[in-house]
Amino acid sequence: MILTYVVLIIGFILLIKGADFFVDGSSSIAKLLRVPSAIIGLTIVAFGTSAPELSVSFSAAMQGQNEIAISNVLGSNIFNLMVVTGACAAVAAIPVNAGILKREFPFSIFAAGLLLVFSLFGSDNLEIARMEGIVLLVLFILYIVMQVRGALKSRSEAEEDPMENILSPFRSVALVIIGCIMIVFGGDFVVDSASAIAASFGLSETLIGLTIVAFGTSLPELVTSVVASRKGENDLAIGNVVGSNLFNILMILGISTSINPVPLNPTAIYDCILLILFSCLVLLFCWSKKKLGRGEGIIMLILYAVYTAYIIMR
Repeated sequence: MILTYVVLIIGFILLIKGADFFVDGSSSIAKLLRVPSAIIGLTIVAFGTSAPELSVSFSAAMQGQNEIAISNVLGSNIFNLMVVTGACAAVAAIPVNAGILKREFPFSIFAAGLLLVFSLFGSDNLEIARMEGIVLLVLFILYIVMQVRGALKSRSEAEEDPMENILSPFRSVALVIIGCIMIVFGGDFVVDSASAIAASFGLSETLIGLTIVAFGTSLPELVTSVVASRKGENDLAIGNVVGSNLFNILMILGISTSINPVPLNPTAIYDCILLILFSCLVLLFCWSKKKLGRGEGIIMLILYAVYTAYIIMR
C-alpha cells in the first residue's frame, strides 16, 4: 500500500512538471509560428491533453464497449468546462479571446447539440450509428481546416518582435512532446493509484469510475490550463478547454462510432442536455464582461459539485 501512495505522488509530480514543459513549449511554438496562443491551445494543446480520453474511448470501441466512450466524453467535457475553467477563474479573473467567443465556443455548443440530436433521432435503437460518427469526423476535419486558415491569416498579419525571448524550434517541440508524455503517464499513475486506494476503503467500482476515473482523464486539461493561466497564457488555457471539448465529441466519438455504433444509456442523454445548458451558462458569463470573474468561477465549481452529487445518487 505504501508503494501505491508513492506512485500517486510521482503521478502528481509528472502532471505538474509535464504541464509546465507543455505550456512553455506550446507558447514558444506559437511565437515561432507567429500565431495567437489561442490557436495553439485549440489545436496542439487540446489534442495533447485529450490523449487519455482518446486512449480510453478507442480501447472501449475496439472491445465493443462503446457505452464507456460516450460516458467518458460527456463526463470529461462537463469536468473541463465547469472545473478546469472554473478553477482557473477562481484563482484569478481571466479575459476570454473574442474570437473563441464568436466561433469556437458556439461551435462546441453546436457539436454537443448535434450529439443530442443523433442520440434522440438518429436511430431507432437509441444508439449513434457509424454514419453519424462519420459526420462527426467530417466536422472535425472542417474544424481543423478552420484553425489552419486562421493560423495562416494571423501569421501574415503578425509582426515579429526581435526582443522577444523564444526557444529554439527543436527545444520547443521537445518540451511539448516530453510534457505530453509526462502528463499522460502522470494521469495514468494518479488514476490507477487513487482507484486502488479508494477500493481499499471499500468504495464501489461504479463510484470510483464516476468520480476518480472521470477526474483522472481530465487531469491533463486541469493542470495544463491552471499552469497556463498562472503564466499569463489565458488564451492557451481557455483554448485548451474549448478545443479539448471539440476534440472529444468530434474526433474521439467520431472514431469510436466509426469502429462500432455507440449504444446509449438514457442517463447519457441527460448528461448531454446538462453539457449544453452548462455551456450556454458559461458562454453567457464570458460574453457579459468578455472575461470570467472569480465569483463566476466559484459558481461553476459549486454547480459541478451539485452535478457530482446527482450522478452519485442516480
